Amino acid sequence: MYTKNTIKKSDKISRRNFCTNITAAGITGGLMVGLCRSNSDANCLAEESTTNANSNCKIVDQQKSGARKGNLIGVSTYSFWHFNKEEVPIDNCIDRAADFGFDAVEILEVQMTKKDSKTIANLKRQALSRGLFLCSLSTHQTFLTPDKKIRDENIDKTKRSIELAHNLGIPTIRVNTGRWGTSKNFDELMKNRGVEPPLAGYKDEDGFPWVIESFRELVSFAGDAGVVMGLENHWGLGSTPEGVLRIVDAVDSDWLKITADTGNFLEDYYQKFEKLIPKAILVQAKTYYGGGKWYSLDIDYEKIANILRKHNYKGFVSLEFEGEEDPNKAVPKSLNLLRSKFTF
Repeated sequence: MYTKNTIKKSDKISRRNFCTNITAAGITGGLMVGLCRSNSDANCLAEESTTNANSNCKIVDQQKSGARKGNLIGVSTYSFWHFNKEEVPIDNCIDRAADFGFDAVEILEVQMTKKDSKTIANLKRQALSRGLFLCSLSTHQTFLTPDKKIRDENIDKTKRSIELAHNLGIPTIRVNTGRWGTSKNFDELMKNRGVEPPLAGYKDEDGFPWVIESFRELVSFAGDAGVVMGLENHWGLGSTPEGVLRIVDAVDSDWLKITADTGNFLEDYYQKFEKLIPKAILVQAKTYYGGGKWYSLDIDYEKIANILRKHNYKGFVSLEFEGEEDPNKAVPKSLNLLRSKFTF
């Protein structure tokens, strides 16, 4: 068994010096690979000897330990649906995700036609039997309104989503700032590249206190339920990394972090995306096979993967397929792409 105190602060030395010293001492082979592997911030795991509590700690060879190398890959049920009129049941999405070889499923809440206790129990049982995590619940709400009554209604709505996630055994929900609602519809919003004018008489700056206060009212409830809210870069005040971080930093809670979407910054997206990763609890990865419904981005997932490794992000990567190709063809292709980049 090992503890944080097994190695004292005063004993810390650089990896380069440590590797040089142990090489000089004649320690080589697989141990050196595990300790001195490049392009990784993996820590040495020190453990107490089972036969002599005062003996030198053992160093686990991470190359041979069986440790997972890379990120678990999930898929949003949205990838099979895209808000089309036909019903695509969540249990159908779970089966397809398992058949394609994913590790997890992210449930889009508005896609759930039933939320009763029997349905919840069956979804949990199904995911378990198919070897899948239920990794996230993607929700919708808006706090970007001067109407306190509407904000309170959306706080209550978000609490119900938190309870649903808790009952499903899901550890995080995707949340939004909401939008001003001045666009005629989502197609118009996308035509304007996600930019939307505020309500008459208001400006974006007016909205931050409303959104911040709403999340402050939610974090205690989320903490009691054990569900982390992940604020997505998803239009509204979340259209910029600065907007997302301003809200998360102001709330300053372990129960409000970030859901970082690779496809919601339409320019300079690598630089903007990277700003979110130090506080990310989930990453959503867009693909656009067959051409995007509203737009397509040529995302280099090698660069995205390098950003995640740079910041030691170990969480789920959840596919959001947003192209026009048949999901039964495009979703497995997307998994192959993501698996090749996020396994190392």
